[in-house]
Amino acid sequence: MTMLKLGMVGGGEGAFIGAVHRIASRIDGKYELVAGALSSTTEKAMRSGKALGIDPERTYSDFKQMATQEAQREDGIDAVAIVTPNHMHFPVAKAFLEAGIHVICDKPMTSSLEDAKQLKDIATKSGVLFVLTHNYTAYPMVRQARQMIHQGDLGELRLIQVEYPQDWMTTDTEHTDNKQAQWRTDPSRSGPAGCLGDIGTHAYNLACFMSQLSLQQVSAELTTFVEGRRLDDNVQAMLRFDNNVKGMLWSSQVAPGNENGLRIRIYGDKGGLEWAQENPNQLFFSPLGQATQLLTRGGNAYIDTGSHLVRTPGGHPEGYLEGFANLYTEAADCISRIKQGDRLEDVLEGSLMPDVNTGLDGLRFISAVIASSEQNGHWVSIKEF
Repeated sequence: MTMLKLGMVGGGEGAFIGAVHRIASRIDGKYELVAGALSSTTEKAMRSGKALGIDPERTYSDFKQMATQEAQREDGIDAVAIVTPNHMHFPVAKAFLEAGIHVICDKPMTSSLEDAKQLKDIATKSGVLFVLTHNYTAYPMVRQARQMIHQGDLGELRLIQVEYPQDWMTTDTEHTDNKQAQWRTDPSRSGPAGCLGDIGTHAYNLACFMSQLSLQQVSAELTTFVEGRRLDDNVQAMLRFDNNVKGMLWSSQVAPGNENGLRIRIYGDKGGLEWAQENPNQLFFSPLGQATQLLTRGGNAYIDTGSHLVRTPGGHPEGYLEGFANLYTEAADCISRIKQGDRLEDVLEGSLMPDVNTGLDGLRFISAVIASSEQNGHWVSIKEF
């Protein structure tokens, strides 16, 4: 396959997630980074572009200029990766979608529900691909769990317990030189949610993806434990899903001893499943009345959603970067088919990639949680948003 030409907005020197996306895009050799608006500061943008080997003529400090010029070039980019702080996701995605360029965007999709609704309309009208990088949905054992639930291995679902604790913001980290903490606690760049938008949305998305259920109502409490912090750093929520399934979600960035503790347990009347991101190649399956089984990636699991999900033999761990890479590879396959003349609707049939609808659902969840917390935990319907 001819390598796709990739552009990037954000992710310049000092950024974290930009490097993750660049590595992920290269793992399967499907993309070449050829253009970028890596910073809104011209000097920093040029310096960052030079460090990544991007032609100075295709190094921009204005994303709108980049979208316009790349769309006009015969050798213009096929897709753009958006790796900016949250508040820039909407204007950047809008510019490239309207220019007819496929978009791969970091989560959350936007920093406000209003922008998310607008972006869905724009993406639908554009006719090009929009992918949201909820990378945990592309872990092999997460796909395994989804498949097992779908085929009824757990029976009738009853309970979902999901948590995502971290400890890196237990103190006022935003008042140090930590740029990641600075923008994540700034409402003007992060949006109205702190921990909720940063990692709570990951926990919520994982619960919905794995169970294939939709949330109906939420009763939640947001807390800001660190004095002076402007956004929440702890989330506790009770969830009511379809089919009378009950759930609980805890997400925190002030829980000492937790690095990246995303963990989910799902129970039905015939058994349960448990998966933890820090040991992502293992999935525990507990059939009712039988010994718990350990399923492993590359071992006794039976993934049938694509050979690209597993690259190394059993016992050789795959995880975070490969999860992103799986989404990039799935997006590349879709884009290549579109370039060959296939319709977007046909290309996306059966796709498991998070899309603009996933992104809108995430912003509705954020809005419902905030509304519930402001009403002292009152049950709020997500359909209100």
